[in-house]
Amino acid sequence: MAVESLLNYQHVWIEGLNRGDVSAADAVFAPDCVVHITGIADPIRGVDQWKEVVAGLLRAFPDLHFTMEDQLVDGDRVAFRWRACGTHTGPLGAAPPTGKPVALDGLIVDRVADGRVQERWEQWDQALMLQQLGFA
Repeated sequence: MAVESLLNYQHVWIEGLNRGDVSAADAVFAPDCVVHITGIADPIRGVDQWKEVVAGLLRAFPDLHFTMEDQLVDGDRVAFRWRACGTHTGPLGAAPPTGKPVALDGLIVDRVADGRVQERWEQWDQALMLQQLGFA
């Protein structure tokens, strides 16, 4: 598969996130995808469960804006470094909105087949986010 094809899904997903549209996941993730993410003990299984997790984050930070900083492709694996900035104006779990800005950085490695994410490993500093919000 051409590198451009492997990278296209990332643009579709990032553009969807920046619009607050988690339905973009349907075009990017396999229906039975598995997502391993820092701070969530068990893997997220399936695109619908993944959309629920992401929708919760976007409710807490409705102006969250993502950018891709670096991208690497090796076979069916795509790695990228992202940055996101937003303002905490919605509930984050049981935590009420603080109105404080956050700046987050993360790393992702995706296994891609037929232009869709089959499995994702994602890490980002949730402790830093809690510090920026004044919770830690």
